[in-house]
Formats: sequence, C-alpha cells, structure tokens
Amino acid sequence: MSAREAALAWLAQDPDPDTRAELVGLLDDPEALADRFGAKLEFGTAGLRGELGAGPNRMNRVTVMRAAAGLAAVLGPGKHVVIGYDARHKSDVFARDTAAVLAGAGLRASLLPEPLPTPVLAFAVRHLGADAGVTVTASHNPPRDNGYKVYWGDGSQIVPPVDGWISAAIDAVGPVDALPLGEGDVLDGAIVEAYLAAVTELPLGQARDLRVAYTPLHGVGHGTLVSAFRGAGFEEPATVEEQRRPDPDFPTVAFPNPEEPGAMDLALALATKVGADLVLANDPDADRCAVGVPLGGGAYRMLTGDEVGALLGEHVITHTRGDRLVATTIVSSTLLGKIAQARGVRYTETLTGFKWIMRAGEGLVYGYEEALGYSVGGEHGLPVHDKDGIGAALTVAGIAAEAKAAGRTLLDLLDEQARRYGLHATSQLSFRVADLSLIADAMARLRARPPESLGGMAVESWDDLSEGAGGLPPTDGLRYRLAGGARVVVRPSGTEPKLKCYLEVVIPVTGEVAEARATAGEDLDALKADLRSVLGL
Repeated sequence: MSAREAALAWLAQDPDPDTRAELVGLLDDPEALADRFGAKLEFGTAGLRGELGAGPNRMNRVTVMRAAAGLAAVLGPGKHVVIGYDARHKSDVFARDTAAVLAGAGLRASLLPEPLPTPVLAFAVRHLGADAGVTVTASHNPPRDNGYKVYWGDGSQIVPPVDGWISAAIDAVGPVDALPLGEGDVLDGAIVEAYLAAVTELPLGQARDLRVAYTPLHGVGHGTLVSAFRGAGFEEPATVEEQRRPDPDFPTVAFPNPEEPGAMDLALALATKVGADLVLANDPDADRCAVGVPLGGGAYRMLTGDEVGALLGEHVITHTRGDRLVATTIVSSTLLGKIAQARGVRYTETLTGFKWIMRAGEGLVYGYEEALGYSVGGEHGLPVHDKDGIGAALTVAGIAAEAKAAGRTLLDLLDEQARRYGLHATSQLSFRVADLSLIADAMARLRARPPESLGGMAVESWDDLSEGAGGLPPTDGLRYRLAGGARVVVRPSGTEPKLKCYLEVVIPVTGEVAEARATAGEDLDALKADLRSVLGL
C-alpha cells in the first residue's frame, strides 16, 4: 500500500475533523505523507509519545484509540482502568476516547475529574484497587507533543513483558471506526482529597515558617500543590502569575522543563521580589520538582537533582524505622548509597526510569533519579509508586522550614553531607543529533576502543550495560569507573534524539567545602572536554 493509499484509509476511520483536514491538505505532498505513514509510533515501556498530527507516526485520536483497544485486549472485560490527563492540546479528548474504547470493550473506565498531576493518577490506581491506569501527557516535551503512559495495578509504570503484550495487541486492532464504544464514569473530588491526605502525612517536621516562590510552568500543578501546602499548614506559595494557569502553548518558556536554560527566570525573579526562602517548580504534569535556594543579596541557585535527591534521601531515612530500602538509578549520584550504608539502610541501583526504581525491592521508602524525579515515603510507605513532584515539593519545604528554624539553610545541609561523605559533584553532557546513526556510531566506537583515561583520571573498569552488567536488565549504555570514585555513564536518551553523558566526581573535604566544590568543577570540566573529543559529536 502506498503512503497515499494508507492516508486515504486513515481518512476513512479518523473521527477528528482537525486531523482529517490536515491530511486532506497533504494528499499531494509525498514527502509529508512518507513522514506520517512511512513509520509509526512504537508502544514501549514509556507508552507513546510524539508530535500531534495525522497518521500512525503522530499522536492523534486514531493512535490513541488503537492503544486503548490494545490495552483492553490485554486486560480483558470486567477490569477497571483509571484515566488521567493534563492540559496539553487534545489531552482531554484522548482521555475521553480511551474511556469510550475501554468501556465499549467491557471494562470499567474511570476518568479523573479534571486535568490533574500525573502523581494523582498513579496514586488513584492503587487507592481504588484498579487493574491499570492511563495518563495522557507529554510531561515536559515541547507544545507540539503529547503522550500516553500506562500504569499497572501496583500503581507503577509498565515494564516488559507487559509493554510487548500491549504493542502486539495494538498491531491486531482494525479500523477504529469499527470499535464498539461505551461511556466511562467520572470520579469526583474525593480522589484528589485522598491523595492530598496521603502526601500531607509525609515526614514534614513541625516548622512551618517559610516563604516560597513557585511556578507550575503553565502546567497542572498549581491547584494541587497549593492545596497540599495549605493542608500541611504552610503559607500559600507566591506563584508566578504569568505561568499559573495551564496553557498548552507554554508561551513564556522555550521548553517547559525547569532544567532548561531560562525556564526558571520568572520564578527566580519572583523569589527575589518576595524574598523567598525557597524556590519550587513543577514540570507541566507535576511529576518532577525543581528546587532553588537563596545565596544572599537577592541571588538564587538551582540545586541539581542529585543534591535534592541526597537531602530527601537522608531526611526519609532519618524519619522512618525498620528494615528499609532506598534506591536510585545507575546514572544518579552514588552519594545515596554512602548515606544508606552509614545509616544501616539497604540500598540498590536500577536502570534509568521510575518504572525500574519502583521495582527495586521490598521495603522501598524512597527512590529518586537525577532528572528531578522523587518518590518520598514515610511510616506508611510510599503514597505514590511513581515520581511525585507535589509530595517532593512539600517535603523539601518541610526540610527547609526545619533548617530555617535552626538558623540554617539547605546549602548548610549540603555542606554537612559533603563533610560527612565527601563532596559528590555531578553534571551532564548531552549531544542532540538530527541523524540517529551518529549516536549508534559513537556507541560502537566506545565499545571497540574504550578510553584508558578520562579527564586525567584512569579508567579502572567499565561495564557494557547492554550485557546486563551487575544483574541489571540489558540496556544500551556504558559505565566507566574512574580513579578516586569518579564515574561516567554514556547512554542514548529513551525519549529524545540525544546521547547523554552522566558525570560524577568525588572530592574528600579536608578544608573548606567551597575549595572542594571548585576542584570538583575543574574535574567535571576536564571530563566534559575529553568526552567531546572521544565521542566526536
């Protein structure tokens, strides 16, 4: 079947007037049709994510209905699925289509009452005893994108072989205009109240004197975060007005990701204006949390995900008891492992992604990844089996308020960790490419000719993660252990056309912490310079 014939067949089943009109306008454009019909979005452990538009290589109503039909086939009639969605273009439509397809296949489909943070959906799956969950979101991707993420009955994201089952079932779906459709039910606000009750029971301490500047980056986090702060007894954060309301076009930022340059400018300006003790941000679906701290004189610094991860990890360990497990990923700092060892707590590392962190083992009370994702637990375990930007923000506020009451800051706590465990400084180096073969070629060169040193530090050992090193499932990546406890991990991104390098150096603190930080900065710069040369990208 030619691309034009495939497009005509698509038009015959597409229920969306927007994508039908788009496709009609492209019927005489072979290049555009080849782009949309020459490939398809593949369903994997991250579900689906891609640019909005017509055709199987885009996110649209047909793609979503096929995904829902595949999920329905795997689960079978009588099962219960909870569906959430954010405020991106078409998210509400995709959620309703999912409910209609699931209901038509004999399943119970329950929609969250409004656009809400992804962690509310993850919480709802377990709280309601559902068999699966779906959230429609592209997280912090650009405005033109949307996505479709599936959770299993334990409230965590799917992993193999479930993704393969669903993908195969999707491939067997016929035209969507032949699918039987039904009606889902819409949950009321009680599910949000239950989530808020769970996160406000996290270990927050007693202090509440804290001034916070916050931005949801045009996403869905504001209402839930403010309710959580009020419920926990904190003053309502000052919010960046230009970014407070959901807006799928994200007009004030180049990328709606708090890690991207410029994304936090308005929040930092607000923090200076109100004299904030803490700066907080969520990404658009509020599963991630960014943290900034005052330096004095109206200046602020954003903490790294590893710095926040270490602070939260030690806090959770301090405020929980019994046989506990904490976990992070192979690309995150090794500091959490040293904290756990010193405090007599079990520790493990997983592959990148919360779908793996949440399967780290029994007794898990805390997990984090360096990309601003944290799941914070307390005496009742983990309220959310996924990253939770609301619960993390609330707990960071509790830590900051306790520190303030003692005349200290989060920076003081980080310096204490550096003195106790050594300064663990991390950084990233990313290469975005237009041709994915460049990434494959770079990985092949590294495997064929592993470097003997990086940044002036000897490579003491290296693992090819594609072989399942250290008992981990195989993944495309390389891990280098360097002299002095330094580490480099190189891996292709799972969601973007990027090759990502994760760097860590460990500097013993024998004098001033500032001196150790300066040394660490020089070592990280040397690592980056060598990696640029070795990778040739």
